[in-house]
Amino acid sequence: MTNGPVGGASSLFEALYDDEDAVVRALRAGASAESRDEEGTTALYLASVQDLPGAVRLLLAAGADPNRASGPEAGDLPLCGAACGGHTEVVGALLAGGAEPDLAEEFGFTALRWAAGLGHAGVAEMLLAHGADPDLPGPQGEVPLVVAARRGSVPTVRALLRHGARALSPALEEARRMLTLDVERELRDALRRAYGDHPSAVRRARVDGAETVTVELLRDGEPFASQDLQTGHGAVATLLENELGLRAPFEELAARALRGGGPGLDNWLVAVGTLWLRGDEETFRAAAAWSASEDPLRQAFGAEVLARLGFHDGGRPSAARAVPVLREPAGAGDPAPDELPTRVLDRREGAPEE
Repeated sequence: MTNGPVGGASSLFEALYDDEDAVVRALRAGASAESRDEEGTTALYLASVQDLPGAVRLLLAAGADPNRASGPEAGDLPLCGAACGGHTEVVGALLAGGAEPDLAEEFGFTALRWAAGLGHAGVAEMLLAHGADPDLPGPQGEVPLVVAARRGSVPTVRALLRHGARALSPALEEARRMLTLDVERELRDALRRAYGDHPSAVRRARVDGAETVTVELLRDGEPFASQDLQTGHGAVATLLENELGLRAPFEELAARALRGGGPGLDNWLVAVGTLWLRGDEETFRAAAAWSASEDPLRQAFGAEVLARLGFHDGGRPSAARAVPVLREPAGAGDPAPDELPTRVLDRREGAPEE
C-alpha cells in the first residue's frame, strides 16, 4: 500500500476493517486522509462502499475530499459507490461533507442514476433533498424517472415526483412496457446474454411495498451472477397516469392490483386508492361485481374499493348502497354504514388524504 505502515502497527486501510478507534489512531499517527492503496483506491471510497459512516465522517473531518475520484482509472466517486450500495447514512455524511450530488463518475453515472436504477429510494430522497437534479440524463440519455419506472420502485418514483421530475410521459410508457413483460424471463435472458447458458435459480421477496424478483445463474450449484427487479410497475403506471390526469379503466387497475402480489403491496394499494376517489356509477358497478366474485382476491379488491368509494372530506357517499353488496359475500348480518371494512383505513400508501 502506498501509505505504508501506520503507527508501527497497521495501515489506514487495515484500520478501516477494524473499528473507528483504529481509524482515529491511524490518522493521529500521521496517515493521510487522502491515502490510496496500490490500485489507486482511496480510503474514503473504500469506507463509502463498505458502509462505514463513522469512518467516512472521520476521514472527511481529517480533510478527505468527497469529490476526489478513486480507482485505477480514477473513475469511481465515493458518493456513487455509497449510492450503488444503498448506504443512506454514508450518502448523508458525504453530502454534509461537501459531496456534489450531480457529479458524474466514469461513463456518466451519477449517484441519483445509480439509486434510481437499483431502487434505493432512501438514497434517492436524500440526494434530491440536497439538490440533485431529478431530470439530469444518465449515460444513455435516460432520466432518473424513466429508470425508476423500469426498476418498478414505487418509493423511488414517488421521491422523484415530489422533487419535480418532469419526464412523466416517457416514464409512463416505460412502466406500461414493463407490465407486458415476464420479469423473471427478462432477468434470465439478460444474464444469459452476458454470461452464457447456465442453470438458474429464482428468489422472490417482499421489499419496500413490492415483490422483488432475483434471478441467479449457478455454477456447480453456487450463484455467480444475479440481477433483480422490483415489480411495482402497475402502481408506477397508475401514479404517473394520475399525475398526467389520465383515467385508466377499472379492469386495468384491478388487473394491475392482482398481478402485483395482492393486498398490502403497492400495486394493490395504489389501484384501490385511485378508485376510492372516483365515486361514479361505472366504478360502483364494477366494484360490486368483483365483490360478488367467487375468487377471494377479486372479492377482496371489490370490497376494498366499495368501502370508501367516492371518499372526500371524511364522507362515504357510496356507503349506504355498498352495505348490502358487501354483506352478501361475507354472509354477515346487516352492518351499519360506519361498520364497512375499516382495515383499509390504516393503509396510508396510495390512499386519499383524510
